[in-house]
Order: sequence, then structure tokens, then C-alpha cells
Amino acid sequence: MTNLDNILCQVVKPARYTGGEWNAVTKDWDQTPVRLVLSYPDLYELGVSTIAIPILYELVNDQPDMLAERVFAPWPDMAGHLRESGIPLFSLESKRPLKDFDIIGFSLGYELTYTNVLNILHLARIPLLAAERDESQPLVIAGGSCALNPEPMADFIDCFVIGDGEEVTLELASEFRDWKRSGAPKEELKRRLAKLAGVYVPSLYRVAYGADGLFQSITPTAAEASPRIKRRIVTELPPPPTHLVVPYIKAIHDRGAIEIQRGCSRGCRFCQAGSTDRPVRERHPEEVLKAVGDILANCGYNEISLVSLSTSDYPGISELVAGLFQRYQDQNLTLSLPSLRLDSFSVNLLDSLAAHKKPGLTFAPEAGSERLRRVVNKNTSEEAILETAAEAFAHGWNGLKLYFMLGLPTETEDDVEAIATLIDKISSLGRRARRGRPQLRVSLSTFVPKPHTPFQWAAQEDETKLNAKIELLKHRLRRKDVRLSWNDPKVSQLEAAMSRGDRRLGGVIQRAWQLGAVFDGWSEHFNYENWRRAFKENQLEPAFYAQREIPLDEPLPWAHIDSGLTQAFLKREQKNALAGKEIPDCRHQECNVCGLQRWQPSCRQKHRLAKA
Repeated sequence: MTNLDNILCQVVKPARYTGGEWNAVTKDWDQTPVRLVLSYPDLYELGVSTIAIPILYELVNDQPDMLAERVFAPWPDMAGHLRESGIPLFSLESKRPLKDFDIIGFSLGYELTYTNVLNILHLARIPLLAAERDESQPLVIAGGSCALNPEPMADFIDCFVIGDGEEVTLELASEFRDWKRSGAPKEELKRRLAKLAGVYVPSLYRVAYGADGLFQSITPTAAEASPRIKRRIVTELPPPPTHLVVPYIKAIHDRGAIEIQRGCSRGCRFCQAGSTDRPVRERHPEEVLKAVGDILANCGYNEISLVSLSTSDYPGISELVAGLFQRYQDQNLTLSLPSLRLDSFSVNLLDSLAAHKKPGLTFAPEAGSERLRRVVNKNTSEEAILETAAEAFAHGWNGLKLYFMLGLPTETEDDVEAIATLIDKISSLGRRARRGRPQLRVSLSTFVPKPHTPFQWAAQEDETKLNAKIELLKHRLRRKDVRLSWNDPKVSQLEAAMSRGDRRLGGVIQRAWQLGAVFDGWSEHFNYENWRRAFKENQLEPAFYAQREIPLDEPLPWAHIDSGLTQAFLKREQKNALAGKEIPDCRHQECNVCGLQRWQPSCRQKHRLAKA
């Protein structure tokens, strides 16, 4: 690629595209039968900070007959130069065009990266539509949390991996290897893949809609295609990646990361990850201790993040932290503990890190009133919130970051006022403890109804109502000690439309991309007019998907994806929410009969004990 050097000197941060990072793997292309390229379809600095890509990258490259390389979405300046110079998009490791690989795997973690997927395929000179790709084109697969409703992207993806990808990816790649040797047509490959547990092949299903425009059904058209796709669940977490690729430029999360547990059983009703990553699976402390040492030795990081949906719920987290500092006390180790519970235990846990590096303190009350926290099953009283804040200030923290959600089901103006009142009380505690103004960063996100949650049927509030609530809080919290930030309701509306969309949204996504939609999650590139026009030209409305309350008996476009939670449980939880009834954490109290007792031995045992 002689022209590449000329391009790189003209773009922002050329190291996004040079590859050659520490621990990057480049295998012998000609001696490796199955070649994958993995992509998180967003900016390099974001992609290298995700946890899914490193897991699969190391897993695949550990196989002697497979290789995995990486590609991320090129920033618009680089994309423009690639088009002008006629260079097809290439992988970071070998600089080979993506169209030369056998499999392209996308990790879909955010709905507004969908147009980036199309842009990557276009820059790679690969047909966007799965129906237009022949045997000479790579197999395009996708997984991640967004794959739990695969329908909006079904036109573009050959097959989806539903659930934990560690086992499925190797099974899929092995099936591809055998098919490649056989010389059979690509349609035969898709039928073979459809037999694998946790694999969904959209082209083998027929979708029907009613005259009223409502989704009706999705039906297999091939014997190999299952009517329901069960989410794959690894019962034991595989070894964590410890040869992490170290970027030459600063990443969003510029540190090592170890997943100490997967899943959460607290049951927040708006949280898709908490619903669909069940059951909780913990990594053994000794495995974590060893992995930290390996990352320190292999990557040069001295800061390690212990990753979990709820890190303070990890059994023995205090002992684990103490053990890490004791074992690696001579290596200047710093620990990051994201996703902590809002209680004094978390404050004391973070305080134990203060001698090494004072971490930021972030909590998520989610709602201002106790009533609304009961609705979302947050299970945190105002007294506990204020006690936690007081303890934080007493231990020397002067700043807190607090996350709240606007537009939650049943939310009233009083609930919004309660956010400001709670912030007032926290600020007052800080002033008394610190004899000065505390610094409070308050982040407001918009509720987005997600599939496979108790709120999947709920309507998102419209822009006018959301803006009124934002203005109320801007007025009430106009103080020097509070820094307020919020989401653009238009962006949140698109997230909700893509989240609950059906297969007809494929035409909307493609048209929006043609009109220039790319990097929609970045405010400087987001253009709502592109999307408004794309919906209109496809005779659809974003409000139909985002802001309509769905009747409980209406068929859902994602119902053929079996997340493990039964519809009966989700409907029961939706009713509990409307009644303001909380349910307990099933790890410590009785089984909530969510549906996992069908699959998991530990859940079946707890269910039997609860019934007894």
C-alpha cells in the first residue's frame, strides 16, 4: 500500500490505522486456513477499550488453524481519503483488504453504530445486503447486546451469535472451515450454521406484517432453522485475555481490564444487561490475582480495572483488593472499580484504594424519589443515599458523579423535582463536611425501552416532555457546585426505535447512511434530518417504535430470541413495577422464577428450594 503513507500524514491520529501495537498478533496468512477480522464499529480509541474484542481476539489466535485481526470504523477524514485513493478498507495487523478474509465479525454494543457497519462494508467493497453477497465474499456475522433484537440489521448480517460468544465463535469458525473444504454453495453453509445453538440466520426466516402495519410473526423457512434461538450461556468464565493489545495513542480506557464476574441479579427493570447476562458467574479470586500479574508483565499497565456489572457484589471483593495490593505492592499497582453499589460498603472499599490513588466516586440513584426507585426495583432508600454521600465526604471526597434517568415509566413532575431536592441535600452534606462547596456532576440520561426487560412494552416520552424536564432541572440546579449534563432526546428516540425495531428498519438504516449518517453517537456528526428523511421515505415513523406503548398481547419482533427470561416473568415484573413492588436479589433470597431454572443447574436447585 504505497499510497497509505501519503494518506496517513493527512489524517488526525494516524496511529488509529497503522497497527503494529504491542501484543498485536500477525500470523502466517498462507498457512492459516480460517481467517477472521473482528470489528467494534466505532472509533479506534473506543474499540480497543471494549472487553469483547480482546476476548475473541486472543481466543481465536490461540487456535493453530485460525487467525484473528482487527478493524475499527475510520474517522470521516480517513474514510474520505480511502475513497479518493481507491484503497479498500484493511485490517490493522496485515493491512489486507477486509474482502480477503473469510469472516467479518461485528460486535454490536450500541444501536447508533449501525450506519458505521454499513460504512465499513462499503469502504471494504463488500455488498451491504447479505442477499447480494456470493461465495467470493466474506461471511458477515454479528454479536453483542444489540443482537438480542437482530431484526433491524437482519438485511446486512449473514448470521447472528446470540449470547456468550466464546464457545459459539469457535464452533462457527470450525463449521466454516469444514464447509470451505467441501466446496458446497454458501446456502449450504448458512443451513449448517443454523443448526448451531445460539446462531440465528435471518435469511432462513419469513417475516409477516398485518394490514395495520404491526409485526405479526417470524417463521422458519428451512428445516435447519429453529423457531426460537436460545441464548448461549457459558457456565464457567473462560480464562481472561492477558496479552492485551496496547495502543500507541491514549484509549478511552487506558488501562488493563479483567472481567471478575459476568451477570447481575439485582433486577433493575430498565437494564437489559442485568436481564440478559444472567446468571451471575464469578471468576475465582486466584485466577484474578494471577491474571493481574500477567497483564502487568505482558502489557506494561500499572492500572487494572476489575470489570463487572456490579463490582461490589463480587464475593470477597475487599479481600481480593487487599490481596492484589499485597501481591503487587512493589509494582505501583492502581485499581479501578467501576459499577459500584450505592452504599457505605462501596465508599469504604474505594477508601482502601486511596493510599494508592484516589479514584473517582460515581453512583447511580437513577431516580430522585423512593417511589420511582421502587418502580424500577433499584432498592435504595433516600436515607441510604444520604448516608453514603455523608460517608464519602467524611472520607475526603469533595466530588461525586451521580447518574439519573429521565422519562422512566410512571414518572411525574414531582419525581423530577425530587432529583433536584436530593441533589440539594447531598450538596448541603458536602458543605457541612468539607466547609466549602462540593463538586457534583449530575448526568441525565433518557429512558430507552429495551427488549427482554420488564419495560420492553413501555413508551418512551416524547421530546417536548423530556425537554421540559431538562429545563426544570437546569433551572433548579443552576449553582456553582453542580455541573449538569444530559442526552439529546432526538438521539434517545433513535436508540429506542432501533432497539425495538423490526426488519423494515433495514431500509431506514441504509437510506440514512446513503444520506450521510455515520458516527451517529458523536454529537458533532449526528444529523437528525438524515434519519427523519430516511424514515419518511420508507413510510415509517420513529415514534411508532419508540413512543408507543405496546400491548402485552402484541407479538414482538424479537420474541424468537430466547434470552432465558420467560415472557411470563417479564409481564409479572411489569405489573410489579406499576404497583411499585420490589423483588429481592435472587442470589441471596428466594428464586424469582425468571426462567433460567430451565437451563441452569444452580437456578434449578434454588428454584426447588424456594418451592419447598
